[in-house]
Amino acid sequence: MTDTRDQPPNFSPIDFLRTRSLANVVQAEIERMIIDGELQPNERVNENALAQRLGVSRGPIREACSAIGAMGLIEVIPNRGFFVRALTNDEAYDLSVARAGVFACLTMMAAERVTDEELRPLAALIEKMEAIADTGDVHTYYPLNLEFHRHVTALGGNVRLAQIYQSFVRELHIQRYRALSSGDTLHVSNSEHRAILDALTARDPDAALKAGRLHIMNGIVRTRRAGDPIRPQEADTGRGHAAKARKT
Repeated sequence: MTDTRDQPPNFSPIDFLRTRSLANVVQAEIERMIIDGELQPNERVNENALAQRLGVSRGPIREACSAIGAMGLIEVIPNRGFFVRALTNDEAYDLSVARAGVFACLTMMAAERVTDEELRPLAALIEKMEAIADTGDVHTYYPLNLEFHRHVTALGGNVRLAQIYQSFVRELHIQRYRALSSGDTLHVSNSEHRAILDALTARDPDAALKAGRLHIMNGIVRTRRAGDPIRPQEADTGRGHAAKARKT
């Protein structure tokens, strides 16, 4: 809720709506700062500094932080304030494996019902990402990557599963973004997108399930490599991740 202590006595309903809209803009900017690493895990969110930087009062900052807290990127510590959440290795691993299972299921379901017309946006996204991968511009690639995954999960036709998947995505934003920022990961990631598209185009549920799960499981290895280098023998093609990805 918006903090009324930062609002004038004659604060009207219209002012309230404007503040809510402003809070959405502030929320998007704070999310970006977290994902880009401007705000580090375990770092306290300085409300005054952010308010001055963004040219707003503390009310929209607090409302935005509360919303981001519900997404899992920020945690509220009573009497201390807002802090950027830091996932442990085990938490990130468990979330990623759960995400892999849900994404694989939705990809399989999409293969059972997708139309040619629905596949065209996926193909277009892949071509855009391939061109961006040539430049190594992860800032531009990442939103398209998110859109590709959103589109695939929507094609699965199960709203509840798609919502569960998005909840995992929100908590893993930082890890995924940094994983894509390392090495020639963009080309590798997009080749896996093509494998998913090929399986969907073939209307092959089994191949789609395998391609969807493998993409996420490979992402676990990429994430670990970005944060804590994995030995070459650990970076396989998706088999044996359970024991390897837990190592720190």
